[in-house]
Amino acid sequence: MEVAKNTVVSLNYELSDTDGKLIEKTEAPIEYLHGGYDGIFPLVEKALAGKSAGETCRVRLEPDDAFGEYDAGLVHLEPRNKFPDTISVGMQFEGRGVESGSTLIYTVTNIADDKVVVDGNHPLAGKALDFICTVAAVRAATKEELTHGHVHGPHGHHH
Repeated sequence: MEVAKNTVVSLNYELSDTDGKLIEKTEAPIEYLHGGYDGIFPLVEKALAGKSAGETCRVRLEPDDAFGEYDAGLVHLEPRNKFPDTISVGMQFEGRGVESGSTLIYTVTNIADDKVVVDGNHPLAGKALDFICTVAAVRAATKEELTHGHVHGPHGHHH
């Protein structure tokens, strides 16, 4: 079976920066619903169309194709007293974007005296990436998966 709209694609992948430094690698295949359901980067989905199990592809993702450009406006200096005593660099929390009002994940990037620096950018924002993958399997999506717009586990619907 070939990768096409409304198929479930199982992939093994490696994500690297453009210098070849490995960022992420699957230990077991991931699955996504193919055909515009936002389960994978659109450029990767386009490159996988028509592929079958065992075939590979490599896609260069520019920032706009992956996690977006780095937005300095998402970096904020906040008073230390807004945070718990246990705050440390690397901690993450949800917050509202000042201008967008949407929910963002902020990462604590620095703590100094009475101030905390938080960054709402994705850690890979502003970076070009190489996505290399191998199709492990392709199957027809179930009616339930198509209705819900995402892949379900082997024993039905799980969220």
